[in-house]
Amino acid sequence: MNDPTNPTTNWVYEGIWGVLTRWFKVPSAAPTLPFHAGAGVEAFRPAAAFLRYLRLQYWLGVGLLAAIVGAAWLTLLITAPIAGALVALPIAALFGATLLTTFVALHLKFDTTWYVLTDRSLRIRRGIWLIGETTITFENIQNVTVNQGPLQRYFGIADVVVQTAGGGSSGPHGQSTLGAHVGVLEGLQDAPRIRDLILARLAKSRSSGLGDDAHGPVASSGAAGSPGWSAEHVAALRAIRDLARGL
Repeated sequence: MNDPTNPTTNWVYEGIWGVLTRWFKVPSAAPTLPFHAGAGVEAFRPAAAFLRYLRLQYWLGVGLLAAIVGAAWLTLLITAPIAGALVALPIAALFGATLLTTFVALHLKFDTTWYVLTDRSLRIRRGIWLIGETTITFENIQNVTVNQGPLQRYFGIADVVVQTAGGGSSGPHGQSTLGAHVGVLEGLQDAPRIRDLILARLAKSRSSGLGDDAHGPVASSGAAGSPGWSAEHVAALRAIRDLARGL
């Protein structure tokens, strides 16, 4: 993460980021998928505007928390002046530590998020303490949508939501209550393009057969209505049918 308008913040954050990534062994490069090292792989991250969006949410939260803590402390100071004076310094220290931790955490969320799109699947990686990777294969995808709230619209970003078979309610990034995945690609500046790209690759994978080897021999068509089946497959099925009739 780099903020050209604030070199001091960059210097402090880069130092913290370097320590944490070495400590937790966080990979700095995009995740790799087996058998997809060639053309067609697109790795990308949230847009820079997503970090500004997170920062605005952060400062709004800081303002609300400061108002609540300040009101509670002022009430204590009025009702019990000595107690209020004694807890002032611990409250300020705790408040400051919470703000610093939260500020670093939102930057780490931005820096550790990766999306990788191949011709067969989508992989989402997030996290530094617990690194989570979700892989969604195109054969399971049921719906791809673009979600954009008013605040996101102001920053020119949106989310692409990829829902798999099964439906059900889900968390923002994980699995649904019915076991289906819902993948959320947050903070994209070109969300419609990513959605269309996913849909195009989804259609291509289904039309060609998701499990086929793209570099291997293409199986010949068998009987009508069974594209991709060889003559041996059809003969074996007919033998099973004749055996079943005999039984």
